[in-house]
Amino acid sequence: MEIRLTNSMTRRKETFAPLDASNVRMYVCGPTVYDRAHLGNARPAIVFDVLFRLLREVYGPEHVRYVRNFTDVDDKINARAEASGRSIGEITAETTQWYLDDMGAVGVMEPSDMPRATQYIPQMVAMTEDLIARGHAYAAEGHVLFSVSSYDGYGALSGRSVDDMIAGARVDVAPYKRDPMDFVLWKPSPGDLPGWDSPWGRGRPGWHIECSAMAYDLLGESFDIHGGGNDLLFPHHENEIAQSCCAHPGGGFAQVWLHNEMLQVEGKKMSKSLGNFFTVRDLLDGHDGLPGVPGEVIRFVMLSTHYRKPMDWTAEKAREAEATLRKWRALTEGATPVGPDAALVETLADDLNTAGALTHLHRMARDIAANPQKDCHIEKGVLLASAQLLGLLTPELGGWDVVGADLSGLATRLAAVRAAAMQSKDFSEVDRLKTALIDAGVEVRMSKASVELLPGAGFDAAKLEGLL
Repeated sequence: MEIRLTNSMTRRKETFAPLDASNVRMYVCGPTVYDRAHLGNARPAIVFDVLFRLLREVYGPEHVRYVRNFTDVDDKINARAEASGRSIGEITAETTQWYLDDMGAVGVMEPSDMPRATQYIPQMVAMTEDLIARGHAYAAEGHVLFSVSSYDGYGALSGRSVDDMIAGARVDVAPYKRDPMDFVLWKPSPGDLPGWDSPWGRGRPGWHIECSAMAYDLLGESFDIHGGGNDLLFPHHENEIAQSCCAHPGGGFAQVWLHNEMLQVEGKKMSKSLGNFFTVRDLLDGHDGLPGVPGEVIRFVMLSTHYRKPMDWTAEKAREAEATLRKWRALTEGATPVGPDAALVETLADDLNTAGALTHLHRMARDIAANPQKDCHIEKGVLLASAQLLGLLTPELGGWDVVGADLSGLATRLAAVRAAAMQSKDFSEVDRLKTALIDAGVEVRMSKASVELLPGAGFDAAKLEGLL
């Protein structure tokens, strides 16, 4: 199976050729754990989870290593601790678990490794020392800064010149900097902030050095894929490349760079000022008087847009996704996954085309539903396995649609009532049942041979009480 990915570095779709097919390695920048993950944070987690699943499918689970870090030392965390009166360790432990719980609720598998920045301080200090020794960094007033001018390749990822970067970015102009573009590798920490001993005094790492040190320690100086949201492309990923390639000139750091586009809500950028900012937990549990949205529905909506396109979250998309998932779960009830459809895997392997893969699932489901009398056990198993490759219809995400038994009983009753009506020619009870079912959000499918009831958009199980 050939996987093709759009490499942000070359700006081309390329055939993916791992450095070692028996040890495929991917690093993705994870969250800074100071609060609940908002909906935008879920997009890269889901996108790269699907890529992780695809790589495991193609190369074998035992041959893929996926690293996603936690940044647990940061000024936002420090500010939250000061405002709340709680310890930094307590806050990061809580928010890290929040993130894992919320991502698990939308079907994100845990990566192979989930390093925390504070566990790799010695490695960061060692890399910083090495950069100074090689002439790529310098110490000044308790800080250590990377010298951007020492690396000729700076700007290759973002495709911008240094002058353009200065004009388009908030550059911290400090008196101890030799050049405005130089960025911090290490900075001083006063006594009330987290700090570690170093050759430059008590301090803490800059943000960019964290990922370089962790990636090197866990994946080596060269690995296959580095991913994240496109908001990280500059300066974070640009700086990672510079410091990693200068610290380890014999390696190539990441061979392929992948970036997902950002998320909107109802056509607008998500922001607190617009009142359309909410966390993943807000959606899951319900907010502002709105009912909760199942995690599987959130995942489906995310996958309905290609990762390289802006994704627009809308309530209508969520309703449509819920209706589709209810149909698919009812259709595959009792089926055993027997391996994903080859054409769907090929679609997904074409630059992670999740939208195309969902279209393929729709087609498979329609074909099965159109032949209710045919023995579709194998086809249903293929549909189930194909959906599970996308992280859908998994047992872990089940349970929110627990209505199968009720609908099965109602379908039997409706069939019996219709059979009686065919004899008496009085269809009033049939019409009453159909009206009540439709009012409860149930799609009623009646043919000469069968009656099929499927929960649809806006399904409300409470409205079924008393119908049996």
